[in-house]
Amino acid sequence: MDTTEKKIRIDKWLWAARFFKTRSLAAKAVNGGKVRLNGHRVKAARAVTVGDQLLVNRGNEEFKINIMALNVYRRPAKEAQLLYEEDEESIRAREELRQLRRLFNASHSTPATKPNKRDRRKIKEFVRKD
Repeated sequence: MDTTEKKIRIDKWLWAARFFKTRSLAAKAVNGGKVRLNGHRVKAARAVTVGDQLLVNRGNEEFKINIMALNVYRRPAKEAQLLYEEDEESIRAREELRQLRRLFNASHSTPATKPNKRDRRKIKEFVRKD
C-alpha cells in the first residue's frame, strides 16, 4: 500500500478500493451524487484523506465506510478491503435487504415451458387489444 501520499482523488480511491470497476464509473457516481464525503456531496476531483467517512450508493446497496488507508493502485480484493472499514449498521442493513430480495424472488415461479406459436399469438392478441 502506498502510504506516502496524504491525499488522493475520491474517484481514484473508490476505484482502487474496488467499489467501481473503472475510474470513469466512479467519477460518474461521485458527480451524480451517489457518493457523499463526510455528509456532503462532492466532485470527483475532491481529495480524501485517512479518517474521512464515505456514503456510497451502488445500485440497491448502500455502504457507510471509514477510510483507513490510501492506495493509488488497484490491488487484489483482499488488499482493497484493508483500505476501508465498513460500519456495522451498514452491513446489517445490506444483509436485511438481501434477505428481503431473496424472499421476494422465492415467490416468483417461472413457467415450465416456453410459449409455443399458438400461445405467442394469443399473447400478442391480448397485448394489442384496443
